[in-house]
Amino acid sequence: MQKSFLAKTALTVAGFALVAGAPFIALAQEEGGTKTAHELRADYNKAVEGKTIAFLPIALGVPLQDEWERVLRTEAAWRGMKYVVRDPNNNPSAMQQALTALVNDKPDVLIVQNPSVTLLMKELKRAEAQGTHVIQVNMSSNYKSDAFVGADWYEVGRLLAEDVIKECGAGSGKSGKVSIVQGELTAAASVDQIGGIMDTFKKDPSIKVVSNQAANWDANAALNITSTVIQQNPDLCAGKIDQVKVYASGEGSQLDCDQVNQGNFYKFLSYKATEQGHDLVSAAVTLLEDNQKPGGKHYSYYTQPIWLDKSNASGGNCFALPKTAATSPVPMAPTTDKK
Repeated sequence: MQKSFLAKTALTVAGFALVAGAPFIALAQEEGGTKTAHELRADYNKAVEGKTIAFLPIALGVPLQDEWERVLRTEAAWRGMKYVVRDPNNNPSAMQQALTALVNDKPDVLIVQNPSVTLLMKELKRAEAQGTHVIQVNMSSNYKSDAFVGADWYEVGRLLAEDVIKECGAGSGKSGKVSIVQGELTAAASVDQIGGIMDTFKKDPSIKVVSNQAANWDANAALNITSTVIQQNPDLCAGKIDQVKVYASGEGSQLDCDQVNQGNFYKFLSYKATEQGHDLVSAAVTLLEDNQKPGGKHYSYYTQPIWLDKSNASGGNCFALPKTAATSPVPMAPTTDKK
């Protein structure tokens, strides 16, 4: 009897749920969702679908640029956008040629990583003048385009210098000697980061910069510079060579985290390439939805950096290295096909 009652009760409850829910189901099917949702999506699709987004990095095959490329490619496909990428392979002449051809193709949005503050600015200005939105990623030029996405390099320099002062400055018992290895002297990342570092070091007279050289993004050159400086200054920020504290900044790939966990980097300031990739797509969508003439507004998307050390250099703080830069071969010379 009890079992029969429970079964009937369950059937009654189930039946009630089905009957009670039926009018709501019919209503949802009749209206097909809210009017607001349909209008928002229609406006979004009109602004984004079928639009061309082009990406010109300094070189693929590098974790930073490869991660940007992966995010751009996958998110552009999800949004129904056409995606074009060109790889100048760290060749300034090839990069200029590729940019000129891309500007001639007139994509809707052009994303460019500048190797220096002057090299590409003329073509970036021409792109906007003829109707292409330009987003500069991580390193800006002397031309202020529609949007900048990336690290606040002055802030990165300030954060690095403040921690160096804490570890090596007055009261630390260390020599206060610091060596700086930058990338390309004329790159915005170097110019602004060094500005933040040197301005901050002025706060502590015990800090002495014994070397400030550029390695031009070459790991072997950076190693040679550092080795020579340590030989000349064995007390560099410490009493023994094996106690020298190495600070670095970068994209936050698994390779960076490995260096931290292996003790090669004392601390690493990550500006999170994956988040920058998402910000690039968000900036592109904003510019397209704004329906403004290129050059009319200027947006900035700064990524908040995070410190990585052995306590947190793992998991979501370290993006996986891609197996390939793209799903298909990436030609260096842009296509001549028009939209």
